[in-house]
Amino acid sequence: MRLRLQALALVLGLGLVGVSVSLSAHHAWPVSYSKLVTVKGTVTAFTWANPHPMIALDVRSDAGTVEKWSVGGPALNRMEGNGWKRDTVKPGDVLTATGYQFADGQKIIRLEKVIMPDGKEMFLYGRR
Repeated sequence: MRLRLQALALVLGLGLVGVSVSLSAHHAWPVSYSKLVTVKGTVTAFTWANPHPMIALDVRSDAGTVEKWSVGGPALNRMEGNGWKRDTVKPGDVLTATGYQFADGQKIIRLEKVIMPDGKEMFLYGRR
């Protein structure tokens, strides 16, 4: 009986370690994201879904080419708490997005704020 309890405790402990490592990797934004960037582009898609709503932007580079950027926010409840709704962003909108870019250079941003076409600032993590 004692051996069974020890084995169960070991399995549960390893399971907790595995889950915590996975969660910390997913939310390790200080390591995954490096620099604060601002991009301006045209919305091609807005996915309103957990775990992270995402906005697809076409951004014209300094060289004149169009770059595909993916910019995302926190969970829906946090975005709603900052005034976001399913229809806040629509394809064709021209937005300015500010946030932290992936450290490896991918065109992915963890959003901090968005300037809407009418000039209104929309925050994602509370006003900074």
